[in-house]
Amino acid sequence: MNNFWKAAIILGAFLATAQCLTCRQCPVAIFGTCLFGSDVQCNNATKSCYRGEAQFNATGTLKLQIRGCLDTDLCEKTLTGSFLGAGYTSKFNCCSGNLCNGVPSVQLSLTVALGAAILSFLI
Repeated sequence: MNNFWKAAIILGAFLATAQCLTCRQCPVAIFGTCLFGSDVQCNNATKSCYRGEAQFNATGTLKLQIRGCLDTDLCEKTLTGSFLGAGYTSKFNCCSGNLCNGVPSVQLSLTVALGAAILSFLI
């Protein structure tokens, strides 16, 4: 019976260290606030959460923020590319703790979000 408890403790310690990283995921943030985000378990190969920002070169002011899981080799890098002919620059800032890449997201239903947008145009 003593060996059973030793095996259970070792197995429990192994499972605790083998757990995946949990990150905040946000497909897009408006004015720094994620409207439709969630917490996500990264796969075992992913060791980093990230906060990313994409800025379109033509406007200089339009910035999109995203969050999620990212491979470590893309951390702290600046990438450039084009989307539908518009050039952009992306930056990825990484961290390695559970939920380290942001505050909890604001969950809004589509009806509430559309209603708030319509109301803002009327006022």
